[in-house]
Amino acid sequence: MRVLGVDPGLTRCGVGVVEGVAGRPLTMLGVGVVRTPADAELGQRLVGIEQGMERWLDEYRPERVAVERVFSQHNVRTVMGTAQASAVAMLCAARRGIPVALHTPSEVKAAVTGSGRADKAQIGAMVTRLLRLDAPPKPADAADALALAICHIWRAPAQNRLQQAVALHTATAQKTPKGRTA
Repeated sequence: MRVLGVDPGLTRCGVGVVEGVAGRPLTMLGVGVVRTPADAELGQRLVGIEQGMERWLDEYRPERVAVERVFSQHNVRTVMGTAQASAVAMLCAARRGIPVALHTPSEVKAAVTGSGRADKAQIGAMVTRLLRLDAPPKPADAADALALAICHIWRAPAQNRLQQAVALHTATAQKTPKGRTA
């Protein structure tokens, strides 16, 4: 499976492509950051993120896109910018019919480091180790994007089985007449 991980942000939007399957060594295909000028008008920044995302999607042709789920912070302005960048990434993927998964920061940290409270240095170190890199990707947004892709590759099989089980249960429950159990 080839996954484009996206760590959304208006100034620096981390992107990283990882290929592999759960239980096997993973391969990094690309890592970087889509940047926009902090002093540019918001609409132009969003267009810049869209253009950058389109280039990554064109070049790497991922099967899935994993985006960090926006969580509440104290700084509403930061949350809004992150949410807007996240929406652009999801839109670009959806336009191409590429499934998008959202993962929380603590979910990604736990998947990659074993602790949902890991710091940036720990994430960078584990991404470096898991992808057999010479050094941690810089800036941290790029390492976080790779961690998102790794998390998705490792968790997707279990999530798919869970979704199938829920769908089967729902379909069975809908077919069972009232008053009878399946």
